[in-house]
Amino acid sequence: MHDFSNKKAVLFDLDGTLTDPSTGITNAVMYALRHYGISAGREELLRFIGPPLTDSFEQFYGFSNEQTVEAVEVYREYFRDIGIFENTIYPGVRALLAALSKTGRTVIMATSKPEVFAQRIADHFAMTPFFHVIAGSCLNGDRVRKGDVIAYALRQAGVDPSDAVMVGDREHDCIGAHQCGVPVIGVLYGFGSRAELTAAGAEAIAGDLRQLRRILLAPPKQD
Repeated sequence: MHDFSNKKAVLFDLDGTLTDPSTGITNAVMYALRHYGISAGREELLRFIGPPLTDSFEQFYGFSNEQTVEAVEVYREYFRDIGIFENTIYPGVRALLAALSKTGRTVIMATSKPEVFAQRIADHFAMTPFFHVIAGSCLNGDRVRKGDVIAYALRQAGVDPSDAVMVGDREHDCIGAHQCGVPVIGVLYGFGSRAELTAAGAEAIAGDLRQLRRILLAPPKQD
């Protein structure tokens, strides 16, 4: 079993890992789709949580590049002031971040969400003091791939990939982290399944925050 308690830096995904953004994201996607005369149910739109928005509009609705750019802008009309706060922090997250900080670990947020939105969400939920770096994508569409965000976050924090572990709930977290040489702890309380995370090569899987805390803060027991 991997011992992640000795990693100097812990990177966290945001959506589905630190907070449950499902109401705000799906409302914003509905708002954008209505612009094109498309209606969709909330359950159907949960698949938008995790991947870059551009990928989702193209993959799920066959939007052209031009439509995708426009759809993201319409999405943000709703999200930037309303949807961003239709969001809840998972119980126990702040306590985990505080515990990691007390051990002297470097705590990092790495999200495909625009960095300006990620910062506002961290402020809103009083998480900002726990993070050394909050890294996200750019509003102009740059740095949306998870691997690019993670690489950028590590550079900003001055952390070597061998000293880090990524925590996330979707395959994109695994793929991006592995591109950077960073192992992954997948979490099941978000929006990805055990099958998805296992197929993406997650080195460990935590069913809930209590188990995640044990993995990050205590070395595994020997058989």
